[in-house]
Amino acid sequence: MVKLNAKQLRSHQSSAVSRQKIAKNEIYIILDNVLDTYNVGSIFRLADGVGAKKVYLCGSTSTPPNPRIKKASINTTEWVEWSYSENVVGVIREIREKVPKIQIVAVEQSEKSVPYNKFDYNLPLALVVGHETYGVSKEVLEMVDGVVEIPMFGVNISLNVMVSLAIVLYKALEKTVCAD
Repeated sequence: MVKLNAKQLRSHQSSAVSRQKIAKNEIYIILDNVLDTYNVGSIFRLADGVGAKKVYLCGSTSTPPNPRIKKASINTTEWVEWSYSENVVGVIREIREKVPKIQIVAVEQSEKSVPYNKFDYNLPLALVVGHETYGVSKEVLEMVDGVVEIPMFGVNISLNVMVSLAIVLYKALEKTVCAD
């Protein structure tokens, strides 16, 4: 398995052959109008860390090549498969067709949400995160199989989108991959 440190990642170019050699988990990440390019880059780094199969960038989400995304991702955009689509609803429909029995879960605060650590995650799994201010779009929330949230105990009502995604991803891995 290929393992590179930050300096090597910044200078090393991947190839289709080298990307295929990396073990992947049946995890997909969908960004629904995530605006901050540093969040986008950090999510690529997170996707690599959990061995996600693909990142879907949707709507107003910026795409590589972008210097801020590249800097935050430490070039993991070269190692993680990704695609862009204007329409997040279309992406969800596409994933449901391509990946049988996929569980699609939004990370969002809503009336339907349950604590992230109480949810029964299954692979294959797609996690959806949304706009830093407005969250996951209502039309997406109507399409998903579940909604999870992270309890907040201070005065702030939410965490950064990348931080929230990381917490939920590692809990999902703990309950699926690490449980095997």
